[in-house]
Amino acid sequence: MSCLNVISRNFSTSVARAAIKNITVVGGGLMGSGIAQVSAQTGHNVTIVELNQDVLDKTHKSIQQNLQRFAKKAYKEKPQEGENFVSETLSRISTSTKIVDVVQDSDLVLEAIVENLSVKHKLFKSIDDVAPAKTIFASNTSSLSITEIAAVCKRKDKFAGLHFFNPVPVMKLLEVIRTPETSDETYETLMAWAKTIGKTAITCKDTPGFVVNRLLVPLLAESVRMLERGDASARDIDIAMKLGAGHPMGPIELADYVGHDTTNSIINGWHEKFPENPLFNPLPTLQKLVDEKKLGVKTGEGFYTIRNNILIY
Repeated sequence: MSCLNVISRNFSTSVARAAIKNITVVGGGLMGSGIAQVSAQTGHNVTIVELNQDVLDKTHKSIQQNLQRFAKKAYKEKPQEGENFVSETLSRISTSTKIVDVVQDSDLVLEAIVENLSVKHKLFKSIDDVAPAKTIFASNTSSLSITEIAAVCKRKDKFAGLHFFNPVPVMKLLEVIRTPETSDETYETLMAWAKTIGKTAITCKDTPGFVVNRLLVPLLAESVRMLERGDASARDIDIAMKLGAGHPMGPIELADYVGHDTTNSIINGWHEKFPENPLFNPLPTLQKLVDEKKLGVKTGEGFYTIRNNILIY
């Protein structure tokens, strides 16, 4: 690597650190807590915002437990350093139920809330006039249009998508989605910031599902259609893709891990918007599982029965 490349890389990272120091994460669920954790681990000040303090307390406790598990492995030979790592990371995380107060000192506001366009609109509309002009807005949506989410804001040049993957502390990929109105400065700042939090960033236009979900969801859907037609069993479909295509996990297994409510919501949303695309046709089997509350790993039953996070065939 040339000296020039090293200087350029370090410069972009330092610019990102200067531009994004204080981060507000709206939503304390799995994604929000994971985003908050990796941001705090890498030296950023993070405030998690939720509707009530009980949820925030549970989120904070969950992050603490995750950090302790990580430290136990990473600092196995140096437990004191591990304790310091946990305490220092937690010291950079605060919580609040008052988003209007929090965003006034935010460089980046990243929402990870329910996949509902009107709810996201309500959130961003409430803070657009309150947040400083420098503040970048971003959504962690996995299926909704970034352009449509940003429509209620005046700062469309400072709006982008930041799609993380679950579990956030483990998964290295970050999709950075720019709309036609996202400025070069905003885009470059977010791409550089991705490096500071240890992620590999890719770029995608504001297209349904971006890269990963646009390829993954139709695969899961077609796997379910094979089951509906009786072409093969769930177990054989999974074995086929693992041994025949080199996938680490079969599509039916993966569907159970993703959550059938999530996949069903994505497919139905895409079908409503693009009814002519057969890839997005609704799945009766998936809807039935959702109606029966058999959502996969999160409920202990889906296509498979799950015990202690292990699928039972």
